[in-house]
Formats: sequence, structure tokens, C-alpha cells
Amino acid sequence: MASVWDTVAGQTHALDQLQHSASQPVHAYLLIGPEGCGKEEAARAFAGVLLSGNNDPSDRINDLAMRGAHPDITEIRREGASISRDQAEEAIRIAYTTAIEGKRKVIIMHEVNLMQDAAVVRLLKTLEEPPEGVHFILLADNVVSLPTIASRCLTIHFGQLDEQSIVSSLIASGISPQQADVAAQSAGGSLTRARLLATDPQLVKRREMFANIPRRIDGTGATVVAIVDQILGAIDEAAEPLERQHEQEVAQLEETLAVMGVKRGGKKQLEDRHKREIRRHRTDELRAGLTAVAGVYRDELVNNPHIHHRDSYFEAITKIHDAMERFSLNVNEGLLLRNLFWSIPSLNTDAALEFLEQ
Repeated sequence: MASVWDTVAGQTHALDQLQHSASQPVHAYLLIGPEGCGKEEAARAFAGVLLSGNNDPSDRINDLAMRGAHPDITEIRREGASISRDQAEEAIRIAYTTAIEGKRKVIIMHEVNLMQDAAVVRLLKTLEEPPEGVHFILLADNVVSLPTIASRCLTIHFGQLDEQSIVSSLIASGISPQQADVAAQSAGGSLTRARLLATDPQLVKRREMFANIPRRIDGTGATVVAIVDQILGAIDEAAEPLERQHEQEVAQLEETLAVMGVKRGGKKQLEDRHKREIRRHRTDELRAGLTAVAGVYRDELVNNPHIHHRDSYFEAITKIHDAMERFSLNVNEGLLLRNLFWSIPSLNTDAALEFLEQ
């Protein structure tokens, strides 16, 4: 029998906790786990179950909850770099309003690990003692900065999805096993990203393009510039499926607002989220590609006993990982990549030296 929980892959323990808690829910939940692990889908499913009393995905309440369109379920996302005090005030205001359709209300707050200190302080009292029938579901990537919030919530941990769980979920949705395998390997444990990659016909080509970089570089700036231009162009193309998804989300929001008789509401937040998702998508693509580059040097170190400058290969791997970390700092992608590729060794140089010695 179909269930709203079917939208969440590979999180058996976390879902068992939520299902067990649904019959006697507490006032606040904190769902902890990495991006794309399924905690957002679980939050919406749980919110629907709290309001409907069942897990039937065809139930109107559950259907609206899963689409983020139920009037008694409010989702709050950060505007800018963090959740502000004003957004915390808005969550409190919503908590003290009367439910529209039933006796319960659910407030889902995303990325609370990025909440401003002033917002945390303002929210704590309401979070600890919300009005009757109000439930908070807070989502965070980690719990390190959330001791005061965590102490007031039932905390449920979502692990990073393993590749097999992602593959199984993709195949179940109609993706071919080969596409599912490639997408899962490049998704970094995120099912959300894997779904995008699985519909990207250029994914294999991009991975091969990155893996060929150690053999293409030849010590000249012209080659490095050409490689970087090709990479950034391919990543621009890779964002097209996500951009199409964003267009659909905008259309769905406008449809929802029309049904609710509202002309405005949530569009700015949606636009800001789309910008963050595009940026994250680019960063994930670059990190996945550079992981492939580092893998080439690792394989050479393991399999090729004739490397002349082994230290330079170890240094290259270190430089690649340093570059991967710096992408989170909103650096100039082209400049960072050009500096990186200019500084790492060419595999063809070692091959040529070996040939000359022979």
C-alpha cells in the first residue's frame, strides 16, 4: 500500500521514529542530516500525517502537504545568509494564529543551523511552549551550533544516503540502471542532486572531460584557459535541468496563490532559494569534477611505478582538495581553476620521460 513515507529513501530508522511519534506528537522536532538526505520530504510527510491522521498519499491533506500548499503548514526559509530575527518573529506570529482548516498547525523551518543568534533567542520561549496544537519541525545540516534549540526538541538524525539507496530510488522512478549508477557516484550522497544528474545526458561526458585534464595540460597558459572555458561552459549547460525545475516551481507557486486567492506571497523567498540552489549546483559540479581529477593522480600513484616526480602528484592532490574547499567561499571560479591547472603536473610529461629512458 502506498504511503507518504515512500518519498523518503534509505532512512528507515529516522522514519520509524517519526511514525512512532505521530500518534503522540511532541511540540517540536529537530531533523538533522546533510543536504539531499530526505529530511525535507520527511518533514512534509510528517506534517501531513499530523494534520490528516493517516499516511495515505491520495488524502487531500497529505497531497497538499507534500506539495507545500496546505494553509495550515507554513515553511520558512532563510532570506539571504541566515534566518533573521524578523523571520523568527513571523514564525511566532503564525504560531499564535488560529488554524484555518483543523485544530493543528505545523511550522517547518529550514536550515536553522544558519539562524542568527538574535533569532534563536527570540524563538526559544515559543519553541519550548508553543500554543496548543502547534508543532515546529526544524531542519538543519548539523547540530553543532544548536545546543539551545536541540534541548527543546526531539532530535531525529538522518544519515547520508549510501549509493545503493540512491540507485534503488532512481531505478524505482524509471531511471535506467546505468544512468542511476553514474548519477549516484556523482551525487555526494544527495538524492536531490542524483535526480537532477540522472536526467542529464551530458553527465558522463563531463566526468570524462575532468578525468582527461591531467593528460591535456601541457604547461602552456593557452591550454589551461581553453580547458577552464570548456569546463565552465559545460557547467552552465548542466544547470539547465535545474533551471527548468525552477520554472515549474514558480508556475506551481503562482497556481497555489491563485487557488488561495492571494496575489503575492513567497515569490521573493523562492527566487532567493533558486539562486542558492544554482550556486550550490555549480559548486557540487566543480567539486565532483575535481574529485575525478584527484582520482586520476591517486590511481597513477598506486598503479604506475615509473612516476618521476611522485611528490608533485601528492602536492597536486592536496592543491585540488584545497581548491574544492575554497569554492564554498564564493570565489572567482575561472581564476581559481586556471591557477590550479597551471600548478599541477601533466601525466604526459612523465610518460614522455619514461619513453626517453627506455
